Amino acid sequence: MSADSERHAMKMAKKKAARDKIMATKTDEKGLIVIHTGKGKGKSSAAFGMIFRHIAHDMQCAVVQFIKGGMSTGERDLILGKFSDICSFHTMGEGFTWETQDRDRDTEMAQAAWEKAKELIRDESNKMVLLDEINIALRYDYIDVNEVVTFLVEEKPAMTHVVMTGRNAKDDLIEIADLVTEMELVKHPFRSGVKAQIGVEF
Repeated sequence: MSADSERHAMKMAKKKAARDKIMATKTDEKGLIVIHTGKGKGKSSAAFGMIFRHIAHDMQCAVVQFIKGGMSTGERDLILGKFSDICSFHTMGEGFTWETQDRDRDTEMAQAAWEKAKELIRDESNKMVLLDEINIALRYDYIDVNEVVTFLVEEKPAMTHVVMTGRNAKDDLIEIADLVTEMELVKHPFRSGVKAQIGVEF
């Protein structure tokens, strides 16, 4: 073994020992409140990755889409076509707010989505519930953020994971979350005239 290889091996052995010591203290399990927010792409994509992990582990889960309308998407079609027995999928919105242009209707739909979300979260057979684009509904005050925070703190079952996506997550929601990731926009093809494409955006 060369001197460089030996130094590297010793360095990695120390790093592993330190990490093992830290990991030995991490013994708790709990249902997490997870937020994916920010202006960058990938919030829903990352959340659906977690849903597909649950499906792969044969764990019951559910999805509620707050804003996106009934357009066909890869993840929706796959879940409804192949995994509806283990993952219930509810598209409750009718499209983005600039498309519907009807605040009263948007509020009504968001409220119905929130009622469905509460029902699914209360059902302890669901190990994860994804609330896709709920942050948008909260941003426009279609749903009261205080009601959402109170429900998650007081009623969410201890071992249920709840994942929430959308830009501009409210500070009150971030405060009670266990895991918050902000997707930062560095470059986006839309700015160069490239439209949303199948297999990338939907």
